[in-house]
Amino acid sequence: MLIWVNTLGLPSLNKKNTNKMGEKITIANGKLNVPNNPIVPFIIGDGTGPDIWHSAVRVLDAAVAKAYGGTKKIEWMEVLAGEKAFNKTGNWLPDETLTAFNEYLVGIKGPLTTPIGGGIRSLNVALRQILDLYVCLRPVRYYPGTPSPVKRPEAVEMVIFRENTEDIYAGIEYPGGSADAQKLLDFISKEFPKDFTKIRFGTKEKSAEFWAKVGVSESDEICVGLGVKAVSKSGTIRLMHSAVSYAIQHKQKSVTIVHKGNIMKYTEGGFRDWAYATAEKYFGDKVYTWGQWEKTKKEKGEAAANEEQKAALASGKVLIKDAIADIALQQVLTRPEDFDVIATLNLNGDYLSDALAAQVGGIGIAPGANINYITGHAIFEATHGTAPKYADLDKVNPGSVILSGAMMFEYFGWNEASELIHKGLGAAIEAKKVTYDFARLMDGATEVKCSEFGDEIIKHF
Repeated sequence: MLIWVNTLGLPSLNKKNTNKMGEKITIANGKLNVPNNPIVPFIIGDGTGPDIWHSAVRVLDAAVAKAYGGTKKIEWMEVLAGEKAFNKTGNWLPDETLTAFNEYLVGIKGPLTTPIGGGIRSLNVALRQILDLYVCLRPVRYYPGTPSPVKRPEAVEMVIFRENTEDIYAGIEYPGGSADAQKLLDFISKEFPKDFTKIRFGTKEKSAEFWAKVGVSESDEICVGLGVKAVSKSGTIRLMHSAVSYAIQHKQKSVTIVHKGNIMKYTEGGFRDWAYATAEKYFGDKVYTWGQWEKTKKEKGEAAANEEQKAALASGKVLIKDAIADIALQQVLTRPEDFDVIATLNLNGDYLSDALAAQVGGIGIAPGANINYITGHAIFEATHGTAPKYADLDKVNPGSVILSGAMMFEYFGWNEASELIHKGLGAAIEAKKVTYDFARLMDGATEVKCSEFGDEIIKHF
């Protein structure tokens, strides 16, 4: 899956390897080099994190052992983040953890608590930003027998490439009534007066006028929360390059650019245009775009454009198309077979990945990865929250972190181990020996504990 030549250089940390049993994963000329005994940092996670990790690590180790007969083995190295880190070090995200992920390239994590109050807005977002893990990779597939709210969940099989570092998740926001928000309001008022008129309650006069109309006495303080949405050409190129490369490598039929460019013309609209341009510039002989279709339609008519597209797809080219975000959210429900790979921005990707997860069984078995294909850095993760009320009850579904581990094996090129996990999990579901979240929705199911579900998966290897 690695598609870029690393011209940026890896960080030189000069830290001695204290784990004598394992070796570091490295990258050279854009190719990941995975030894038979790679050192993999892991964050156990908060809330239900320990439960799901202890179940998952047994499944991951068993899959590797069975697939390779003892010739390969993960050397796990725990690093701290979240509540466990704060309780031990007073720091939610210690420098040592970032150093470990930098040095060993690939890691895996459970769910983390978002600290309340000041400091880090989100530990998950912080890790993605600091390590520049620009792709959030979310594959969505259905395992027969999994309870689903839709009629044809088996039609849902797609991969989302969500841009992970830009958009509103960059966190450039200022609270209403703050001095920083007022500075930005003053700047817009002075430099962009026409745009300032669009901020409906950006002045004391407008605010006072509203309160007078509704007959309520309210402070005349200007209280407008402001945020900046940043979308770059460079960020779009690297995300789209990764998505199209994946589609070609995995013989997918299409890549759909999901955006809201009809409204946000220079951010999401820019993303759409730059994404099309990336596909045509770097993959011209392997793709056919709707931009090409439009050009041929204009020059030769719609019938000629349709024939051109038909011939291109028949020759094995990947179709590059786009969809407005709100329409896409409808069509992944009504026409899921039309989607193979989705390339989209941060917020759209957040909505889409969770909505699609619900169609195939829920966030409990939704895997995810955050990847920088240039440097090779990747963190695979459980995509759900910490669910603290279920902590230490050995109850919740460990499927998300287990399947994220399977994704990690695919990233390594250890496809045999990954396939065992998919086989085992699918067979456990079909046998109806599942955790409570599935058991309550399945007729004739036997509810098992989190740890026991791991045993069921291994049994079905």
